[in-house]
Amino acid sequence: MIAFESAAYNYGGGELLSDVTLKLAPGSFHFLTGPSGSGKTTFLKLAYAELLPTSGHVTLFDREVKSLPRDDVANLRRRIGVVHQDVQFLDHLPLAANVQLPLTVAGRRGESGDLDELLKWVGLSHLADALPPSLSGGERQRAALARAIIMGPDIILADEPTGNVDWEMSLRLLTLLVELNRMGKTILIATHDLNLIRQAKNQIPTRVLRISKRRIQLAGADL
Repeated sequence: MIAFESAAYNYGGGELLSDVTLKLAPGSFHFLTGPSGSGKTTFLKLAYAELLPTSGHVTLFDREVKSLPRDDVANLRRRIGVVHQDVQFLDHLPLAANVQLPLTVAGRRGESGDLDELLKWVGLSHLADALPPSLSGGERQRAALARAIIMGPDIILADEPTGNVDWEMSLRLLTLLVELNRMGKTILIATHDLNLIRQAKNQIPTRVLRISKRRIQLAGADL
C-alpha cells in the first residue's frame, strides 16, 4: 500500500532521512520510534505525500507519487487518514461539523449518515454540539481520530496520538486503533511511548520501526 525505495529527504542543506526502503503491507500494524527531531513526522509526511522525497521513490497504492499530477495525488491522499500531533479544529464549528469536514470539503457531505455511529464509537456522541475549545485533550484526540476515518480510508497514520493525554486515555485510543486494524485497516503510529508499544504487542501482531542515524531499521524484541 505504501512503499519506500531508497528514499531520502533533505532539509536545510542536510539529509534528514536516508536510503529508506520498506513496505507497509495491507492490514499491518506498525509503530515508528526515534528521538525527537529524528524525522518521524517527516517520514509520515512522505507516507501521505505532503512531502516528496529528494531522491528515491515513494509509492502509494502502486502509483509512484513523484510522477503523478496534483489531482491524482489528492485522490490517493483521500484513502489515507491522518491524526496530526498538533490537532487543529475550527473553533466556531461544533465537534460534529469538524469531524465531517473532510466530507464537506470533498463535496460528499450527503454521505455522513454514519456520523452519529462514528461519534458513538469514539465515545463523543454526547459532545456532538460542543465547540472545540471546551474539549479536553483526550476528547480532542478522539475527535481527530474520528475525523481521520470518516472518509473510510484504507490507511491510518497517527503522529504521537497519545503525547498529550494520560495513560488511561492512551489505552483508550490504542483500543480504537487496534479495532480499526482488526477491521482490515493499515495502521502506522509514530510514538516515543515504549509502554504503549508493549501494550499493543500483547494484543496484536505489530512491527516496530526505529529511526537511527537518518535510517529506518526494524527494532529488536527488547521493546
